[in-house]
Amino acid sequence: QVTLAESGGGSVLPGDSLRLSCALSGRTFSRYVVSWFRQAPGKEREFVAAIRWSDGSTYYVDSVKGRFTISRDNAKNTVYLQMNSLKPEDTAVYYCAADGAPPQTMRLTKLVENYDYWGRGTQVTVSS
Repeated sequence: QVTLAESGGGSVLPGDSLRLSCALSGRTFSRYVVSWFRQAPGKEREFVAAIRWSDGSTYYVDSVKGRFTISRDNAKNTVYLQMNSLKPEDTAVYYCAADGAPPQTMRLTKLVENYDYWGRGTQVTVSS
């Protein structure tokens, strides 16, 4: 049974930072791509960032490049999303997702339909 558990969300001011964590369990994830998505009220789920577990390759949506960093800790089976310079438009529920048969091209990891496993999400609110 594969499980993903997000943590680290909260309410912050514009310009602040947060680090989200996604703890994975249930199997070996060395061939997986793990990604973060987000969904704001009334909007579709949006890709944020992806990391290929085997070699650490990453891919980001343009709106977060230079502000967010995705990383993984092999020993802890955990993926992180460091979010700096947060903006009100970053407000959303953030979800962690895992794809066990990922595409070779990182830009294709943004497709929601690729993902087999999802966490329950963690709320991030950026407001003054």
